[in-house]
Amino acid sequence: MKIIFAGTPEFAASALAALLNTTHEIVAVYTQPDRKAGRGQKLSASAVKQLALEHNLPIYQPLHFKASTEEGCAAQQELAALQADVMVVAAYGLILPQTVLDTPKYGCLNIHGSLLPRWRGAAPIQRAIATGDTETGVTIMKMAAGLDTGDMMFKTLCPITTSDTSATLHDKLAIQGAEAICAVLSSEQKLQYYLEHREVQNEQFTVYAHKLTKAEAQVDWTKSAVNIDRNIRAFNPWPVAFTPIDENDNLRIWNCQISHIKTSDETSGTIIAIDKHGVHVVCGQGVICLTSLQWPGGKALNAVQINQTQKLSLGYKFA
Repeated sequence: MKIIFAGTPEFAASALAALLNTTHEIVAVYTQPDRKAGRGQKLSASAVKQLALEHNLPIYQPLHFKASTEEGCAAQQELAALQADVMVVAAYGLILPQTVLDTPKYGCLNIHGSLLPRWRGAAPIQRAIATGDTETGVTIMKMAAGLDTGDMMFKTLCPITTSDTSATLHDKLAIQGAEAICAVLSSEQKLQYYLEHREVQNEQFTVYAHKLTKAEAQVDWTKSAVNIDRNIRAFNPWPVAFTPIDENDNLRIWNCQISHIKTSDETSGTIIAIDKHGVHVVCGQGVICLTSLQWPGGKALNAVQINQTQKLSLGYKFA
C-alpha cells in the first residue's frame, strides 16, 4: 500500500522505522517545521525528519492545513496529489481538518499511547503514571475531527511498574505502537477487516490527559509518599520534579522510590536519613527516598554521589 506518514518525536520515529521494514511504499513523510533547540538555539530537525532523510523519503513540513489560507489549501492539495491508500499519524502535533482525514483511500490512522477513551490528549503516558494506573497500552484508531475521538481498531496492553518513569514507559509504548500499526497494515485485507470491526469509544469512560506544566512539577511535601513518588516518575524526563533550595535555585529530582523507613515524627519535607539508597524525606504520609538529584549547573547524581557531595544534611527541611 502507499502510505503517508505524519509524526514528529521519537515515539513516531519508532513507528516509521518499523513501516520502512515492510513492503509498503512510504510516499511522503510529514513532520513539524524545524525548531530552535539547545543553548545555541540552532534549528533542529525532528526525529522523524532525521530518519526520513536517512532513507531519502520525500519530506513535507507545512505550518498547517487550514483551508482559510492559501498555504493551508496548498498543503491540502499537495497531500491529495500523493494519492495514498492510508495516512499513519503518530504524535504529529498539527490539527488535521476533516478534508485531510478523508483524503487517503482508507482515511487516517492514529497511534495513541493509551487505552482509549482513557487519557485522550497531550500527555497520556505521564498522566497514567501520576494517577497510579497499573496498566496502559496503545490504541490504533481511525481518526475523526475531535481530540482522540476516533473509532478504535486495535489495542495492546502494557503493565506500568512501580519503577517506570515516563521515559521508560514511553520507550515500551513506542515499540508496541510500531508493532501495532504494522499488524493493522499487514495487508490490505487485514486493514479492511480492522476498519469493518472498529469500535466506537464509550464517552462515559473518557478521561483527558491535559498538557504538562512546569509549575505542577514542584513537589508538595505535604502529600503522601505514594503520590510524590508517582509525580516524580511521571515528570521524568520533562519537566522534571523539583524543590526550591533558595530564592533563586531549585534542586531537580530525577528519580525516587518509597523509603524502607516507614514513619517519622518530623514535619513534611524534613530529611531523616541519607544512606546508600538515597535521601529519605518525610512526606504528609510515609517517607520517600530520593535516588537521583541534580543541583543547579551540575549533572544528575546517584545515591552514592549525593552522599559524597555532603550538600544535604540530616534535619534539613525542603520548602
